[in-house]
Amino acid sequence: MKKRQVVLKSGRSSSTTSASVIRNVRYRECQKNHAANIGGYAVDGCREFMASGGEGTTGALTCAACGCHRNFHRREVETEVVCLMT
Repeated sequence: MKKRQVVLKSGRSSSTTSASVIRNVRYRECQKNHAANIGGYAVDGCREFMASGGEGTTGALTCAACGCHRNFHRREVETEVVCLMT
């Protein structure tokens, strides 16, 4: 699942520049330890989060591949800064 968050920043300065920060959030492999209750370590091998429902539903937080909540998947954030000179 890929989310996109845009943050616009503008400041009062002598030149008219504005910058926007674009953050792409992806949820990668599942890190849930399925053998924690017996003192072991075992993951299910799910490679990437796939939402089982549409955005805004409770299924959007559950992985269709492994059934785990999105919080168990490793979060990867890519940040891109774009400066606009006017």
